[in-house]
Amino acid sequence: MKKRALISVFVKDGILDLAKFLVDSGWEILSTGGTAAYLTSNGIPVTDVSSVTNFPECLDGRVKTLHPAIHGGLLAIRDNKEHMETLKKLGIQPIDLVCVNLYPFFEKVQAGLSFPETVEFIDIGGPTMLRAAAKNYQDVIVLTDPEDYSGIISSLKEGSVPLEVKRNLAGKVFNLTSAYDAAVSRFFLGHENQEENDLQKFYTLPLGKEQELRYGENGHQKAALYLTLDHKGAFGGMKQLQGKELSYNNIRDLDVAWKAVSAFNRLVKKASSIKDTEGNTVSFNSGENQVFTVALKHNTPCGAALGNSVLDSYKKTYDCDPVSIFGGIIGSSAVIDGEAASEMVKCFLEVIVAPDFTPEALEVFKAKKNLRLVRATVEAKEAFDTMSVDGGLLVQNRDNKLFEKWEVVTKARPEAGDIDEMAFGMTVAMFAKSNAIVVVKDRAAIGIGCGQTNRIWAASQALERAKNFTDKNGLTPARVLISDAFFPFSDCVEEAAKYGIKTIIQPGGSIRDQESIDKADELGIAMVFTGTRHFKH
Repeated sequence: MKKRALISVFVKDGILDLAKFLVDSGWEILSTGGTAAYLTSNGIPVTDVSSVTNFPECLDGRVKTLHPAIHGGLLAIRDNKEHMETLKKLGIQPIDLVCVNLYPFFEKVQAGLSFPETVEFIDIGGPTMLRAAAKNYQDVIVLTDPEDYSGIISSLKEGSVPLEVKRNLAGKVFNLTSAYDAAVSRFFLGHENQEENDLQKFYTLPLGKEQELRYGENGHQKAALYLTLDHKGAFGGMKQLQGKELSYNNIRDLDVAWKAVSAFNRLVKKASSIKDTEGNTVSFNSGENQVFTVALKHNTPCGAALGNSVLDSYKKTYDCDPVSIFGGIIGSSAVIDGEAASEMVKCFLEVIVAPDFTPEALEVFKAKKNLRLVRATVEAKEAFDTMSVDGGLLVQNRDNKLFEKWEVVTKARPEAGDIDEMAFGMTVAMFAKSNAIVVVKDRAAIGIGCGQTNRIWAASQALERAKNFTDKNGLTPARVLISDAFFPFSDCVEEAAKYGIKTIIQPGGSIRDQESIDKADELGIAMVFTGTRHFKH
């Protein structure tokens, strides 16, 4: 009996070579619609599916291959005598190869079409055929990827396709359809509004491999970057303009750097006030006309500042910790110009990410050929963060709220200028590893203590760095200290007072809050509770 192949492809790459080989090898090709027309126009004989099913395409093409004459031919186990007798009785011929790729739902869901228009790009017949063929992998060759065509041609020339190859191809089917179904699911559930939704019973993500990386965190670990297929996230909107290939660690730091820039733009730059617990409006300078720069090292900020220009902002960021910034990542909220680039090339940096780079800046950076320059055009605003655990995945809403409330809990109140510092500094603390303490002066971090196993160590580290900074530059002590979480003891307040701190902002929520409040009152320090913790493990 003549072998039969069913071909229905949206992407036509390589299909003529495959189809010509099959026909030349004595196979019959079944097809329908655009694929049949394409093959026929290129001189390849095709049997229309309708002549096999004896049923016309209907419902605007929604029903073509959904028929027992097709799926019986796919699912019948050749070594099962009863199956084969049933096919003979029903007049159904086996189908030995299926080559299908799907309607471009991944692309169309991002195209801004209406909901009903997008629904029409949900493929039903294609996944159904693929799944049927994949289930019967031992008897049916199933192809979804043009990259596999040449290998199958070579195997067939040698006589047959090995069983392990067929099984691998079947696995690729379910790999594809699971991502496809995840995209459809998120489309119907409205992933763009997920912050308002409960976590679903099943967590699915349509991810496609964007690139294989040279290695993971360490040289012996394999790694790859996968991007969402149903919408363009921040990394989907990034383009590397120069430099070596991004490494796994580069990408992790780049992610945090751009998230910090995006958080400043969203949480501070677009806001200017908050109501306190007494109903009064507390205003702060949003820095709308200023540039935000952050420096990252080992996935945590080692500097951050606002400035009147990219150069001004970068220099303040650099000055926070000139040692740690070496080999670091820079994120900027503004286009990098030639003036800033000339300063940045004085330090060894791994990556710079910004909305863009001027031609003058690109010319300057050419001298650092390994320096990676990344243009980022999409704000980081995913609804969820994930973290793998052995055998599972932790999923949480992204930390997207700066303050829940504004409650002055001490007799002393913050001065107006302190409020600007507090809003800026908490944005930095959001991205510093816990325990995190940030000391701010003139909306620049001048002391960051992070990743410590207790809060007093983090406070001491940040305060001592801030003192060294002010002493070196002949400045008065910083006034404002920010904590990502509550003080479990009053020791941090006492430590802050030693360094001249006049205002502390922290979430509150400890059973010992009153001890910290009393100590602040005793030392004349203003303290504000926000009700929002920013742990970052």
